[in-house]
Amino acid sequence: MLKCNNFNYALFGNPIDHSKSPEIHSFFSNQTGIFHNYKSINIPLGEFFYYVSEFFKKNGKGANITAPFKQEAYLFADQLTERAKIAQSVNTLKKVDNKYILGDNTDGIGLLSDLIRLNFIKKKSLVLILGAGGAVRGILYPLLSFGCSIFILNRTLSNAEKLVLQFNKYGIINVFNKNLLKKKHFDLIINATSKHDQSNKNIIDLSLISNKTCFYDMNYTKSISCLNTYVKKKSNIFSNGIGMLVFQAANSFFLWHNIYPKTDSIIDILKDNIK
Repeated sequence: MLKCNNFNYALFGNPIDHSKSPEIHSFFSNQTGIFHNYKSINIPLGEFFYYVSEFFKKNGKGANITAPFKQEAYLFADQLTERAKIAQSVNTLKKVDNKYILGDNTDGIGLLSDLIRLNFIKKKSLVLILGAGGAVRGILYPLLSFGCSIFILNRTLSNAEKLVLQFNKYGIINVFNKNLLKKKHFDLIINATSKHDQSNKNIIDLSLISNKTCFYDMNYTKSISCLNTYVKKKSNIFSNGIGMLVFQAANSFFLWHNIYPKTDSIIDILKDNIK
């Protein structure tokens, strides 16, 4: 039960203790002068609809949703943005005119914005995505719209096949098959597996990586996983996902307030402070 009523924006997830979102949104609030009291809330599994309904019945104006509730948020929303409909996943909710709840997904535009900032991506880049879980749903449409060709590599083949069937109308996307590659190396590899699921470093054949391959880990801890260490045998062009986190938050803030905050300073601060 929500005991505190003095916040109007929140992050819902489970677990939630690691999140940098309250720090990011506090920074945006101070920068823009917009009242934006933001709190992270750990929801027991199975109780998403109750907690979020109570939040919006009280002072709630907007919410971010993280794992494992993004598809529940998709079902919770009364209306959806086009990108949320395509992803079938929601990470941002907004109360509109006290009448209905709008669902959006800012994960994909957050990732694409950071890849552009880092100069990790170009039109027609050949991209390998590791994983086929909920995190991948939100990022595929922006990458395909940008013009990338995508391969999905996942331990459970059927999950990768489902994503390909869902998104192949938007661009070139395939389940990973080395025989389908026209280039010898990938331009970009995106790790979308959870930080708890990276022990199998040999998921990638090093022959697919050159010293010009960019590697982007959507996780944002400073600790180096076995997978990251393995990839660095061939390429040192590496970034974690802190920029994606900031950009997706900035797009949520824009949805709520119609003002896009500056992002560079908070990315630099978080890079220095993450553990």
